[in-house]
Amino acid sequence: MIQTIMSTTVFDSAIFQNLYSTPAMRAIFSDTHLVETYLHIERTLAKVQGELGVIPQDAADQIQAKAQLDQIDWDRFLEKIPNVGVPIAPLVSQIVSAVGDAGQWVHYGATTQDIMDTAVVLQLREAIGLLEADLAQATDLLKKLAKKHQNTAMVGRSQLQQAIPITFGYKAAVWLSALQRHQERLEQLKPRLFVGQFSGAVGTLASLGTAGLETQASLCAELGLAQPIISWHTARDSLAEFGSFLGLLTGTLGKIGLDLVLMAQTEVGEIAEPFAPGRGGSSTMPHKRNPISAQRMMVAGKLSKPYVATLLEAQMNDHERGAGVWPLEWAAMPQLCLLAAGSLHEACFVLDGLRVFEDRMAKNLDLTNGLLLTEAIMMALAPKIGRKTAHDLLEELVHETVETGEPLLAIMQKNEQIGVNLTPAELEALLDPANYTGLAAEMVDRVLSQ
Repeated sequence: MIQTIMSTTVFDSAIFQNLYSTPAMRAIFSDTHLVETYLHIERTLAKVQGELGVIPQDAADQIQAKAQLDQIDWDRFLEKIPNVGVPIAPLVSQIVSAVGDAGQWVHYGATTQDIMDTAVVLQLREAIGLLEADLAQATDLLKKLAKKHQNTAMVGRSQLQQAIPITFGYKAAVWLSALQRHQERLEQLKPRLFVGQFSGAVGTLASLGTAGLETQASLCAELGLAQPIISWHTARDSLAEFGSFLGLLTGTLGKIGLDLVLMAQTEVGEIAEPFAPGRGGSSTMPHKRNPISAQRMMVAGKLSKPYVATLLEAQMNDHERGAGVWPLEWAAMPQLCLLAAGSLHEACFVLDGLRVFEDRMAKNLDLTNGLLLTEAIMMALAPKIGRKTAHDLLEELVHETVETGEPLLAIMQKNEQIGVNLTPAELEALLDPANYTGLAAEMVDRVLSQ
């Protein structure tokens, strides 16, 4: 029997959803959880308004008792949304029906955007909790890699060409430093993001008069959010900032993924993802072992970009309540959170079991017959014959090495100008990659101390 599964995107597809998101993050942005969040805000609003005497206490009690998920007729609720354009009015209508005479006090003084904006902030607070946990795990794993391989020499590459030696610990520490900055950014933006919204029709709280700010303060306090200084109905910078943060985060993870993919190439062979039977396999080539986690990190970084642009576009709201702009956030923010969660999940998996092939790193250091160390030799000669003269001399010897295939050391040993300035022992030392990793180890320590 053929099973029909209705889905249209990689985020809700049973086939693809776990490639680019996680069940925990999808649960936060699920329809059920979203509606429950709306109801939670409506219940909380009634609670504080009852306590403040803004609405009768018995009405507040009724609303809290009846504004529950099990009271919602989902078919009727979903049917009404296209006609209204937003979900709050159909939801409030059902609460009103459920509470009888107390219905006149439901959603009192609020506007649709108050409820939906506050719900988004509450969702993002949950989402950040998940992201922070995985971000902390990823940084811890990178700290271990950086420390373990602090002195593991490998090729440093510039424009995909061999440049000069680095250490794998240094490379991991560069990745780590970016994630540490993301942790700092996330902590800094929280106070700007975790702010409630309760301002009424155009943000002036006119419908509640003198009780407006008190209601607003109590509602926000009850929800664990900061009270806004002024309405942010059309001032969307905080959401755009968080979306930009997610773009930066997934971009960094995508860069790590790209590095891992390049290092895993057969011809390079310096790392491999954790192995499991069938993982990364091919339908036709039994030998294939594709770096699939790293590729997903790359994909998430690329997919995130247009969503970030969409959130920046959503900043340009007209007047006090925008037309045709606000819904852009509904389309972009959940997907960004899903991509970030999925990419972090893959990063934690691959970094936790990453296989590092030190012998292959060492072999790649010797791939060019010593050419990798020409800068070291040039800088050793520079104080004696001048940097430009040393550069031009080494350039000639490099050309000879490339043309003949003879090791650079052998060619240099025959060169009179080098012979009078560098002893054989000095040449040997200069051609040892481990002696030319600069301050890589010290830099690793600096990152690890953060």
